[in-house]
Amino acid sequence: HTHGKERRGKFGDNTSMGRRGPKKHMSRLAAPRHWMLNKLSGKYAPKPSPGPHKTRECLPLVVLLRNRLKYALTCKEVSLIVMQRLIKVDGKVRTDTNYPAGFMDTISIEKTGENFRLLFDTKGRFAIVPIAAKEANVKLCRVRSQAMGKRGIPYIVTHDGRTIRYPDPLIKANDTVKIDIAENKILDHVKFEVGNLAMVTGGYSQGRVGVVSHREKHPGGYDIVHLKDTKGHSFATRINNVFVIGHGNTSLVDLPKRKGVRLSIEEEKQLRLKKQS
Repeated sequence: HTHGKERRGKFGDNTSMGRRGPKKHMSRLAAPRHWMLNKLSGKYAPKPSPGPHKTRECLPLVVLLRNRLKYALTCKEVSLIVMQRLIKVDGKVRTDTNYPAGFMDTISIEKTGENFRLLFDTKGRFAIVPIAAKEANVKLCRVRSQAMGKRGIPYIVTHDGRTIRYPDPLIKANDTVKIDIAENKILDHVKFEVGNLAMVTGGYSQGRVGVVSHREKHPGGYDIVHLKDTKGHSFATRINNVFVIGHGNTSLVDLPKRKGVRLSIEEEKQLRLKKQS
């Protein structure tokens, strides 16, 4: 007890203040591993802006343009590029160097005529897959939830924060919809069911592609989904990590090289030796 004296904070007011607002920095060592930033080239990493993808599951434009595509050497150069309005993410010009691009997003650079889609490789890193210009107008979105809005208008919410009204009544959570980016309209949908092709977007098997073979239901817990890849290897993950990408064995989007099949350590070694020779 302070006996009548008010406890004064750092700024002379009656409260001891904490920080105000969200953090603006991210230390280099706290950055996600899959950005593959080396730990000695600076104290800080780019902190992704708030956006459609989570901090730990996105790739900021500066990492994409500087560290992956090598269009710039420094963050300042990236800023000069995006400020000329040359970079489109999902068909919209983005001028924020820390804009969080994420899984299934399309990156268009009209000046070079290039289009890319962000997917995962089998080591859980972002694979930047070159695509055709017409492919860049569509993307797949996983349905997070399906609900009824005001005045009985049905809508779905997708993994990248889109809300789409009046969807096909057959579309439910965990399904995948193919979207026309400009119109925000649904072109096609794939049900989450046994026999469809899916990619794992989180956890140990991140980036692996396989056909859904079985779904274990756990009321009150996490449903576990079993998948099987083209080599016949089976793997399992939680249902919220499973992103359906096609009917049967055919994918609706171009996959990264190796087509989402993870090699064993021995097979990787063989490949390396083959390359060296």
